[in-house]
Amino acid sequence: MMNKGLALGALMAGLAAAPAFAQETIKAVVIDGYPARALWVKEFTNFFIPEVDKKLAKTGNYQMDWQESYGGSIVKPKGVLEGVKLGLGDIGIVTTIFHSSKLPSQAISAVTPFVAADARAVAKAVDEIAKEYPTMQNEFDKQNQVYLATGVVLDTYQVFSKEPVNSVSDIEGAKVAGAGMNLRYLEGIEGAAGVRGGLTDFYNMLDTGLVDKAMLWPEAAKTFKIAEVAPYMLRADLGAVNSKTITVNKDYWEGLPDEVKTALEEVAVMYRDHVAGIAMDRAAESRDAYAAAGGTIVDVTTEDRAKWAAAMPNIAAEWAKTLDKRGEPGSEMLSAYLGKLEAAGYTGVRNWAE
Repeated sequence: MMNKGLALGALMAGLAAAPAFAQETIKAVVIDGYPARALWVKEFTNFFIPEVDKKLAKTGNYQMDWQESYGGSIVKPKGVLEGVKLGLGDIGIVTTIFHSSKLPSQAISAVTPFVAADARAVAKAVDEIAKEYPTMQNEFDKQNQVYLATGVVLDTYQVFSKEPVNSVSDIEGAKVAGAGMNLRYLEGIEGAAGVRGGLTDFYNMLDTGLVDKAMLWPEAAKTFKIAEVAPYMLRADLGAVNSKTITVNKDYWEGLPDEVKTALEEVAVMYRDHVAGIAMDRAAESRDAYAAAGGTIVDVTTEDRAKWAAAMPNIAAEWAKTLDKRGEPGSEMLSAYLGKLEAAGYTGVRNWAE
């Protein structure tokens, strides 16, 4: 009969000889054309990645090898959609406003101004629409990508002016800088003319007199020192707009283990709410900073906002009908989206679904 000590020794020796648990390492190349200091990029590094790592560490089955490439090292800001499509990056932060023809349904918040000046509510509502209706996901699928979550990095558009502004009537006859869809907000204001430009151009456009006013949000106004050239802000609360989407290359996604897929999906939603929360916090701080830099803020009256909204063409209905004609449930998506915002406590001064 074997001695107990010898038996235990043999057992331990056998365990030592057994192969060690093999943890799989998965490489993930993350791309964005914007620099690492941009809010959404910075929080991808500081929040998204650590949260995924935490989830995977619970089982220890997988470990991510994150390789982050930002600031144009692989793609420019407008090139993320194409870059992820081609596999230049495995995961990308797509700025959707650059791709209105390829991603038309992403404009749902931009075509519904004067409803919600809350990045958190808009991000959640758009993301839920994307997951409840196939349209948005199908648009990304055509770009060889899997949709993960929506990002909102601006709280609400406001109007910044070189000259004093006290009401919407002070925008009449003005040249106003904008980025795209928001230029249509000027339709209905007599003599107002939209001038397309990018955030990095607005300071010079105002300084040189190319435009009299610009539509942007307080955090951007602070970052680009707009108070120096446009010291008057008309707080119209035109609304928060989604402009970022986290996507994954479809071929890369299909090769991922289910545990990793689940971690990415869950953290994407956490990131959605995290970034929107920071955007709202920064908005309040930025308004204070704008005032401290010499800026004057005037609130638009409730009546004036309603008058402005009523004067606009129904760009939301136009958007919905365009999708309807393509066989997509545009009108249904619009009603559902507005319903979600209403349930969250946000009712627009105009019903864009009518």
